[in-house]
Amino acid sequence: MGVNVSVVAVDAGNSKTDVALIGEDGTVLSTARGGGFQPPYVGVEAALDVLAGALDEAFAALPGPVGSVGSVGHVSACLANADLPVEEAELAEALEARGWGTSVQVRNDTFAILRAGVDEPRGVAVVCGAGINCVGMVPDGRTARFPAIGRISGDWGGGAGLAEEALWFAARAEDGRGEPTELARVLPGHFGLDSMYALIEALHRGTIPLTRRHELTPVLFATAVAGDPVAAALVERLAQEVVAMASVALTRLGLLEEEAPVLLGGSVLAARHPQLNDRIAELLAARAPKAVVRVVSEPPVLGAALLGLDVTGAAPEVHRRLRAQYA
Repeated sequence: MGVNVSVVAVDAGNSKTDVALIGEDGTVLSTARGGGFQPPYVGVEAALDVLAGALDEAFAALPGPVGSVGSVGHVSACLANADLPVEEAELAEALEARGWGTSVQVRNDTFAILRAGVDEPRGVAVVCGAGINCVGMVPDGRTARFPAIGRISGDWGGGAGLAEEALWFAARAEDGRGEPTELARVLPGHFGLDSMYALIEALHRGTIPLTRRHELTPVLFATAVAGDPVAAALVERLAQEVVAMASVALTRLGLLEEEAPVLLGGSVLAARHPQLNDRIAELLAARAPKAVVRVVSEPPVLGAALLGLDVTGAAPEVHRRLRAQYA
C-alpha cells in the first residue's frame, strides 16, 4: 500500500534546508536536511536542486512507496530570499513546475518561525540573525511584513549590521574622529590583533575573511554589559528597532490593543542577552501593554508544516499531534 503525504514542509534558510513529510493524521513520516537555499547567488533552478536533494532523501526514508495508491498533497515552503510577494510568486511557480505536490504555497522563512511558536496563525515574530525581519499574521489570512532587504528598505540591525556599526565606532575611536570606546581594543583583540588599523587591513586584504565579522556581535554585547556607553547605545538601538517593527506589525493587524504573542527568533535574539531581550520587553510593554513576549525555541520546519495543515484544513487534533512530535 502506498504512503499518503498530506504536507511536504520545507524550511530553507541561507545555510541549511529542513524537510518534513507529514501524514494525514499529523504524523511526521520522515525528515531530511540539505544545504542552504540561495537563489540570488546560484540561480533559482540550482537552488531548487538543493531542495530536491533533501526531498529525495526524505522520500527515500518513507515507510512505504508513494505510488498509485499513495499520494503527495500540499507543498508548504518557507524560503529564505523570498523577501517580496513577487519573489514568493516566482518561486511558487518554479516549485509547481517541479511537480512535488498537488498544490504549492511559498512564504518568507520568517513566517515559519512565527507559526512554529503559536497555536493558531495569529501574532507577530521578529527575527534577528545575520539580518533583521518581522512578519505578522491573523487567522483570516491577513499578514503584515516588511521588504527586509537591507538599508534600502529602511532596515537597521541584525548580526552583520551590528558588527559593521561596532567596527565603524571602533575605527573612529582609534584615529580620533569619534568618542573613545573599548570596542577599539576588544574587536581587534578578538582576532589576536593589537589595533583597529591592523584589523581594518586584515579585513580589507582578506587575511581575515569578511564572513568572520559575525564573530564580533557577541564581543559587542559583552562590551555593552561591561559598561561601555558606545556598545550599550548600539544594543539599545537594536532593542528600539525590534520594538518599532513589532509595534507596526501589531498595529497593521489590529492587534496592538489585544493580547497577542510577539515572538523573538534568530541567533541574536535567541541568545537571550538580558541587556537586549529585557529591554525589548520593557519598551514593548509601553507600546503594546498586552503583548506577550517570548523567544521561539520550536524548529521552523514545524511552522512550515503547520502552515501546510492550515491550508489543507486539518482538524485541531492533527495540529496538536504534529506539534507534540516536536515538543
